Amino acid sequence: MRLLFSFLFLLSLMTVKAQNSDDKYPKSLKDVLLEIQDRYHVTIKFSDKQVEGKTVDYAQWRFRADVDETLNNVLKPLDMKVNKEKEGVYKLKEYEYYRWQPEDGWAELARLASKYHDKGSWEQRKAEIKPCLLEALKLSPMPPRPNSKPIFTSIRQFDGYTVQNMALEVLPGVYINGSLYRPTKVKGKIPLILSPDGHWYQQRYREDCQIRCATLARMGAMAFSYDLFAWGESMLQFDYEDHRKSLSMAVQTLDAIRLLDYFLTRKDVDPERVGISGGSGAGSHTVLVTAIDDRIKLSAPVVAISSYFYGGCPCESGLPIHLCAGGTDNVELAAFAAPRPQLLVSDGGDWTAHTPLHDFPYLQNIYSYYGAKNKVENVHLPDEKHDFGVNKRKALYDFVARNFKMDIGAVDEKKVTIEKENAMKVFGDKGEKLPANAMKGYDNLENYFKSLENAK
Repeated sequence: MRLLFSFLFLLSLMTVKAQNSDDKYPKSLKDVLLEIQDRYHVTIKFSDKQVEGKTVDYAQWRFRADVDETLNNVLKPLDMKVNKEKEGVYKLKEYEYYRWQPEDGWAELARLASKYHDKGSWEQRKAEIKPCLLEALKLSPMPPRPNSKPIFTSIRQFDGYTVQNMALEVLPGVYINGSLYRPTKVKGKIPLILSPDGHWYQQRYREDCQIRCATLARMGAMAFSYDLFAWGESMLQFDYEDHRKSLSMAVQTLDAIRLLDYFLTRKDVDPERVGISGGSGAGSHTVLVTAIDDRIKLSAPVVAISSYFYGGCPCESGLPIHLCAGGTDNVELAAFAAPRPQLLVSDGGDWTAHTPLHDFPYLQNIYSYYGAKNKVENVHLPDEKHDFGVNKRKALYDFVARNFKMDIGAVDEKKVTIEKENAMKVFGDKGEKLPANAMKGYDNLENYFKSLENAK
């Protein structure tokens, strides 16, 4: 026992000896977090992968009397942080560049608003930002459009609407997949509503997604429900992990542009009644596409837009659009829609909780430059959470019906048939119908974009 004590004592001396300014007083992050737990009697949730290989310089010198200040001192140099789940319990997180404190976001929005005061100065601001958006997205110049036709499956008949799956080649061998909902009876030109899917379980096969698009079709519109990049059926070509890589943002934006290119050639689409509405990450997509493409005449981002949240997925913020023209944010980009009708649906359970206080009044002010303050609306649901639930869908139905002169009386979600996932796929249940030229793998996509850059 005495021998063991002597060994531990010598080991502690060696440890202390290694702690000096020449070596920057280093300690492993894991050991520092464990010491913080012991000293302040708190719990810090972390995985071995999060702390593996990470060292804190001047570790002991970063400790303060307050645990929150200590955690900030330790983690900030490593681009890490903690979320406080409750008193005494923290969870280790990577630095979230896209998530600001509300006060910081509001201050930034005020800074942006100080750059313009009327329609002329606002249009000048837009002219500075818009070309930069395409450049940041690697879409300037626009990649060549494949000379191919859409791929359709057979039409399925339901109560007041039909469904047909469709794939469109947006880059050589890269396909956007979705389901096209149309009214059973179509007379002349009808509205088109692009309906990108958000970051929710089961992608566009979800019940609430089918209900929304089918109901829009029963109201008299053509609704196209489509996958995000490396999401849903797109995972036949790319891995799920590829969705969280920066080029996902470029491909998703191009998807919407190519869809507009196609749909606006159809004789049954009214070019003056083209809308887009998505929730969560697809809400960010909705705002960006509307800012870039004037062919969109109505937009409805749902539980998405905030001056202090830039989008938590690289498909929303992975490319430097928010650095354009000295910096911008999603609310300023949403203002690009003015004076086109725009609906923001917000709730009390996510980063849209404060929309009525700062973000919506800002948008009303921009719309007032065009004498169209009433063209931007906000439906705020303070007791609801982050989803595309029934009340959010009802807000969308009402907004679209009023602005596109559609039949609100046709809204009856109980008349929608929920299909099984395999029925909604373009390329077969196991991808057996995927075209022979289909690109596979993120490396090939990256190489294609590099070839475009080299050709400039």
